[in-house]
Amino acid sequence: MTATLAFHTLDVFTDTPYSGNPLAVVRDAGHLTTAQMQTIAREFNLSETIFVMPPRDPAHTARVRIFFPTAEIPFAGHPTVGCAIHLATEAHRGDFTTRITLEEEAGLVPVTVTRQGETVRAEFTAPVIPYSTGSAPRDLAASALDLPPEALAPHALRALKGGPAFLFIGITDLAALAHARPIEPHWSALMAVAGVDGAFLYTPGDGVDYRTRMFSPTAGIPEDPATGSASAIFAGQLLAEGALTEGETRLTLRQGVEMGRPSDIWLTAVVTNGALSEIRIKGGAVPVSSGHLTPPPAQM
Repeated sequence: MTATLAFHTLDVFTDTPYSGNPLAVVRDAGHLTTAQMQTIAREFNLSETIFVMPPRDPAHTARVRIFFPTAEIPFAGHPTVGCAIHLATEAHRGDFTTRITLEEEAGLVPVTVTRQGETVRAEFTAPVIPYSTGSAPRDLAASALDLPPEALAPHALRALKGGPAFLFIGITDLAALAHARPIEPHWSALMAVAGVDGAFLYTPGDGVDYRTRMFSPTAGIPEDPATGSASAIFAGQLLAEGALTEGETRLTLRQGVEMGRPSDIWLTAVVTNGALSEIRIKGGAVPVSSGHLTPPPAQM
């Protein structure tokens, strides 16, 4: 009889169930093949599913692999936050502060998890400092988002990579941000020119520093309620646009509002001698469901 696998789902970057970004955590997945993991991720059909395995180095907490419905990715924010909170709250009772170290494909990701009363927060340090990989023309971006050119903020459109890669597009106001949507064939042309498969839109927020959206339909994510990796890489765009100063800057981001799944992300960027030296992302998570699944056949 085929052994079943335990799974848990959490809503991440929120303290309220059925908001934030849903995540599936599959435990004891070390014996699964890549194809089996991809099949399970496609079955959950969430923006990401994370698989937990024994660490390669016993000094670390776990090795993990992260999948879109369509492909594996080397690093992602909301799976890191959700998985760390799941592992920490499983191991500790009452109030605590603990360190979780995840072996991700992009590198080691240290996460500090703290619980005070009913509030749980996880803060990770991004494994890669973002760097520029390309750009895109403004007129094509406007057409791809069903926006007039004047709805784009006077910022350069940069493709930045920090594990995954995104195109960063400044938007003038909240109304334009709400109206934006991917339009073909312009969207696919924009992604091809920028060399990415997702775009991160941002504008000054109401009650937060920035309101954001992320579209990645070619990766199986029409829109993402919260994108921790893109929020970390966003620090590179902010630095290039002169929005970060020397030292530590703390910012609040809200994503997912237009989807009815508001998500709150805390971004800390550290600038040393004019360059990013550290990026941290913090957020919460709440459990929603748990159960067992039967793994797919190893050969499909």
